[in-house]
Amino acid sequence: MHESISDIAHAYQVSARTLRYYEELGMLSPQRLEGKRVYTSREKTRLTLILRGKKYGFTLQQIREMIQLFDQDPTGVQQLEATIKYGQEKIEEMDQRIEELQELRTEMNGWLAKFRDELKSRKRESI
Repeated sequence: MHESISDIAHAYQVSARTLRYYEELGMLSPQRLEGKRVYTSREKTRLTLILRGKKYGFTLQQIREMIQLFDQDPTGVQQLEATIKYGQEKIEEMDQRIEELQELRTEMNGWLAKFRDELKSRKRESI
């Protein structure tokens, strides 16, 4: 089934401009029917991959590369290798961010404990 740009934009909760931008980047290639873009299941699959990639923090360049690799190698081996590589890098970034957040949380808890003690002290002094 072929769907229009407005149908796809609504279904995937993105703007038509976003879809046109992905097309400009070569990530989507909708067919043209009577001058209008129509999206096939192939394009919907690509859009799903793009949105999933964005959700996980991949750059548009990385997503485009992964999509193009599948076109170059229909076995999907190169795409999977790139996806694993980028995914591992993303996990390492997340681990680093988690560590930073845990350190920040510990520091903040320390400050809050000091502030609570100071508040108790000031309340006792004001009595």
